[in-house]
Amino acid sequence: MEDLLKTIAAGLVEQPDAVSVTVDAPDEENVVVYHLHVAENDMGHVIGKQGRIAKAIRVVMRAAANRNGQKVAVEID
Repeated sequence: MEDLLKTIAAGLVEQPDAVSVTVDAPDEENVVVYHLHVAENDMGHVIGKQGRIAKAIRVVMRAAANRNGQKVAVEID
């Protein structure tokens, strides 16, 4: 899952080397939170107009997690 998020984000930004992902342990509801970190000037590329790209990233991650029986959330930092 972490590699999927990195791959998606690296394709969107101008500085793919600056993309990093940190993962939190599952909380009481078994939700794993992925924190996506990108360069400051690439933040707009990842969020998109009115947050559409960020929403699409979250949808793809939830769909992939659902296939594995997991619950995930994506935070963009």
